[in-house]
Amino acid sequence: MSTTPPTECKAWTDLAQHAESWRSVHLRDLFSTDVTRPALFAAEAAGVRLDYSRQRLGGVTLRLLSRLAAERGLPQWREALLGGNKINTSEDRAAWHTALRAGGSLPPEVREALARMSSLSEKIRKEGKIRRVVNLGTGGSDLGPRLLADAVGDHVLEVRFAANVDPRDLQRALEGAEPASTLFIVASKTFTTQETMANAAAAKKWGGRNFIAVTANREAAKAFGASEILPMWDWVGGRFSIWSTVGFAAACAMGFDRFEEFLAGGHEMDKHFADAPLEKNLPVLLALIGVWNVDFLGGTSHAVLPYSHALRLLPAYLQQLEMESNGKRVDRAGNVVGYATCPVVWGSEGTPSQHSFHQLLHQGTQVVPCDFIDFSSNEILTANLTAQANALAFGTADPSLAPHKRYPGDRPSSILSLEKINAKNLGRLIALYEHKVFIQGVIWNINSFDQWGVELGKQLANKILANGK
Repeated sequence: MSTTPPTECKAWTDLAQHAESWRSVHLRDLFSTDVTRPALFAAEAAGVRLDYSRQRLGGVTLRLLSRLAAERGLPQWREALLGGNKINTSEDRAAWHTALRAGGSLPPEVREALARMSSLSEKIRKEGKIRRVVNLGTGGSDLGPRLLADAVGDHVLEVRFAANVDPRDLQRALEGAEPASTLFIVASKTFTTQETMANAAAAKKWGGRNFIAVTANREAAKAFGASEILPMWDWVGGRFSIWSTVGFAAACAMGFDRFEEFLAGGHEMDKHFADAPLEKNLPVLLALIGVWNVDFLGGTSHAVLPYSHALRLLPAYLQQLEMESNGKRVDRAGNVVGYATCPVVWGSEGTPSQHSFHQLLHQGTQVVPCDFIDFSSNEILTANLTAQANALAFGTADPSLAPHKRYPGDRPSSILSLEKINAKNLGRLIALYEHKVFIQGVIWNINSFDQWGVELGKQLANKILANGK
C-alpha cells in the first residue's frame, strides 16, 4: 500500500497537465455538443444514483483519476479497511465501523450489544414510564443520533439532545420534562468528555434519576450511577460511531426495526464499495471528483445541499465527518504536505438556502462545487434542485443582459438521487460519504481516523479553568 506523496505518482502529474486543457472549456458547450453526456456521466448502485455530468471533467479525466487511485493502492487499502486492519496508524487501531453493520457477519460483541439495544429501546418505547429521552454527548456522540432522530424519528418518544456546555442547551432539552419520566443517555467513550460530563452532572442536579451510559469506561459509568452500560470499542472512531451503541437515542426515536434498516442500508453500500470496479464505484467516483476539484481546479470549498427538511442536519454531520477526518496538514509519515487536502464543507437545506447563500454560488468570485441531494417524492423540490444545478452549470449566454443579471455558469455540481426518505436510504447515503472520506485520505496519504487537531484547545481550556484565569 502506497505511503508516498501523491505528487510522486505519474497520474498526478498527468492530471495537472490535463487540467490545463479545461481552463477554456464551458459546461454549456459540453452539453450542446454531446447529447449523451447525462447518461455517460452517471452511475447507480445500492439505491443511489449519482449524476456527475455537470462536473468539469471528461472521459480522459476519469481514466486518469482511476489510474491515480490504482497507483495509490486503493484496492489494497480498501481490503485493509474492510478487514479490520490497524489503518489508524497514529493510534495503532483499526477503523472497523463497517463491522457494526455487517449483517450476518457481525462480530459477537456487536451482535450482543445490538440485542441489548433492541430490548432496552423497545422496553422504553412500549412501557410508557419514560416520556422524554435526552442524549448527552458531543461531536460524534451527538451529530449522528441527532440527524437520525430528526430525519426518521416517529415521535413515539420525545427525544432531545444537549451537546453544548452552555447551560441553555440542556435547559431547552429539559423544558416541560419531569425527572421521573426522563431518561438521560450519557454517551462518551472515555466518560471524561468535559461538555458531556458537565451536562450529566447538571442533569443529576436537576433531579435526573434514570441514566444509561454508552462508554468504554465501565467503572466510571458505574460510579456515576448509570443503571445500564452499553459498550463502545476502541476500533470505532467517534464520527463513524452512529452505527454502534452511540445510536441508542436514535433507536429510541425511530424504533429498533428501523435502526436495523439503517444498518442494512449501510451494509449494502459497503458491499458495493467492496465489489464494484473503481470506474463504476459510487464512493470512488464521489471521492475522485472531489480530489479533481480540490487539487486540480482549485475548489477549496464544498457545499452540501439536501433538498429535504428531514435532512437539514446532514451538512453539519458531514462537516465533522469530512473536516475532522481529512483536515490534516501532515501525511502518514509526519511530513507537511505540499498539496490541498480537505475543502471547507458547509451547506444547508434547499429551498431556504436559495434565498441566502446561493447568490454567492451563482455570481460570487469563488467557484464552489456542490452536492445536491434529491428525493423523488416531492416534484417541487426536485424541480428547484434541478433548476439550481442547471443555472450553476449553464448560466446565461445572452449578452444583452445587464452585467448584474448575468450568470457565468461553468460551476460544477453533482446530484445524488434516492427514491424516498427512510432509514435504509439514510444508511446508504451516510456510508457512501464515509467511504468517500476514506478514499480521499488514501489519495492524499493522510490518516483519516485520528483528530489530534482538537486536543490543544481542550488542554488549554483545562489549564485556564485550573488556574482560575
